[in-house]
Amino acid sequence: MKFYNLIIKYRFWLSIFIIVLGVVLNVAHVAGFWAMFPLYFIGFIGLLSHFLIGPLRLIQKPMEDGNIEEVQKIIDTVWFPNLLIKPVRSTFYTLKGNLAMMNKDFDAAEQHLKKSSSIGSSVPEAEGANKLQLGMMAMQKGDMRGAESYLRGALKMGIPDNESKAVALIGMCQIMMNKREFRAAKDFFRRAQACKPTTPEVVSQIKEIQKYISRMPG
Repeated sequence: MKFYNLIIKYRFWLSIFIIVLGVVLNVAHVAGFWAMFPLYFIGFIGLLSHFLIGPLRLIQKPMEDGNIEEVQKIIDTVWFPNLLIKPVRSTFYTLKGNLAMMNKDFDAAEQHLKKSSSIGSSVPEAEGANKLQLGMMAMQKGDMRGAESYLRGALKMGIPDNESKAVALIGMCQIMMNKREFRAAKDFFRRAQACKPTTPEVVSQIKEIQKYISRMPG
């Protein structure tokens, strides 16, 4: 695995070296074109995979270790993101959005996450998580219409864990309360409770809403 990661890390320069080596051997008449063709082919495939797939596989380990600086360095080695195949490009912009959120650059985060959402993902849950983040940012900006659209989309696409699902349902509950659609607000609140979240912030939100929900008509 480490050897494979090293190849991915230096794939671009290795591919260039292999192609240049083939050209030099051809020019020096050490070997003919067809004798060097395997080198050209390997170099071409290496360059193609570098630009179409990128180095995102290398991100897993530093992400698990919490090494955000290393993740940023790997992301920065993607020179032409528009050349990445669609699923990889979607993941790339999601990662860019998450990094921007960590740096509290919410405008950049929204821009990247919107790009990822417009591209789509082969994994519905990933797209659901993406829309959840956009929905929560829209709520922070006071854009309730946009927030509702994103949160409904997130719930429809599917959200990978109960904690995040509870966050989306609480957001929808708050939106329905704001619209005075109390029956719908209560329904979303019950569904949020059913997720049985354990994150202190989410539990605190549920307790806070519970103070008002029982007084609502409907």
